[in-house]
Amino acid sequence: SLLLTLTTLHVTMVVRLRLQRFGRTHTPFYRIVAADHRARRDGKFLEILGTYNPIANKDGIKEVRLKSDRFKYWLSVGAQPSDRVGWLLGKFGILPPPPVPHRPQRSIPKEERKAENKS
Repeated sequence: SLLLTLTTLHVTMVVRLRLQRFGRTHTPFYRIVAADHRARRDGKFLEILGTYNPIANKDGIKEVRLKSDRFKYWLSVGAQPSDRVGWLLGKFGILPPPPVPHRPQRSIPKEERKAENKS
């Protein structure tokens, strides 16, 4: 006799918190969404978590709207923020701010670097 053993597959879905681009050419506007990592940038998403307008208004303010309770939920279940979303969450205190990369050559003015290299 033939016995078939059924095993249940436990499918885990990696969720990313990322930006979804909207707007026109040279006028970006972003939705911040929770999406499956395999989905296209502007494709299917699970939930809209906020918006981000990187174009400053006439007062010099860039508009960001966040549903902080939903961000905390998605982070608690293991969602991974993209680099830019992680930076935004660090600015608003939802995540610790990302470490600033150490660039010793960039902190010295170019003329002084050239003078050091010649001597």
